[in-house]
Amino acid sequence: MRQAGHALQHHRVFGMVRDLDDLRLFMRWHVFAVWDFMSLVKRLQMDLTCVSLPWMPPRHPKAARLVNEIVLGEESDETLSDGHTSHYDLYLEAMREVGVEPLEVNRFLNELRNGRGVSEALQSAQAPTAVADFVRATLLTAETGSTYEVLGSFFYGRENVIPTMFSALLAEWAIDEASVPTFVYYLKRHIELDGDAHGPAAEAIIDELVADDLERRLAVVRAAVAAVRARIALWDALADALARQDMAAA
Repeated sequence: MRQAGHALQHHRVFGMVRDLDDLRLFMRWHVFAVWDFMSLVKRLQMDLTCVSLPWMPPRHPKAARLVNEIVLGEESDETLSDGHTSHYDLYLEAMREVGVEPLEVNRFLNELRNGRGVSEALQSAQAPTAVADFVRATLLTAETGSTYEVLGSFFYGRENVIPTMFSALLAEWAIDEASVPTFVYYLKRHIELDGDAHGPAAEAIIDELVADDLERRLAVVRAAVAAVRARIALWDALADALARQDMAAA
C-alpha cells in the first residue's frame, strides 16, 4: 500500500505538464476524475446521514457531521469572485480559461441525463479507454461497495493523496500561474481543504466506523489498494498520451 501510494503521489505525469497544450490534455482527462469523485462523496452522505423521507436521525452523528462538511466544501465552495460553486463546475471554468471546452465530459453527462448507462455514455462521449476504465471502477465502488470499501477508495485513493499530487504538479510545471488563475486556485484549494480538513475528516470517519473490526479494516484496505492502482493506471496512460502529443508537435 505504501509503495503504491508513493508511486501515485510522485508519478511522472506531473513533470510532463510543461505548457498549455499539455495542460489542456491533462484537464480533458482529469475532469472525469473530478466528476466521479462526487459519487463517492454522495454515497457516503447517503450511508451516514439521512437523505430520504421521512427523516431519521443518523446512527453516527460525528460521522454525519464530518461527511456533511465535506459535501459542503466539494459541492458549494467559495469562488474567486466571492460566489459559490461545486469543485466540478470550478474545474470546467478553469478548462475554459485555458482554452479547452469540456466537450467529452459534457457529452458524457448529457448521455447519462438521457438515460444511457455509464459504459454506453462513456463510449458515446469518446472518452479515452483509460478514463472509461477509471470511471467505471469508481462508480462500481460507489454503487455496489460496502460503506467501508467506499471509505477506503475515498480516503486512500483521493483525499490522502491529492495534496501531494497537486503540490507536485504546481512544483514541476513550467506554466505561468498568472495565465491559469482558476486552475491554480482549484489546485491550492484542494491542497488546503484535503490536507487540513477533508482528509482528516475522512480518516476520523474510518476510525469511528471501523474501530478494531478486522473484517471492516480489510475491506477498507482492499478498496484502497484497488483505487490507488486504478489511479496509477490512469496516470500511466495519460503520461503516454502526453508523450505522444509532444512527439507529434516536435
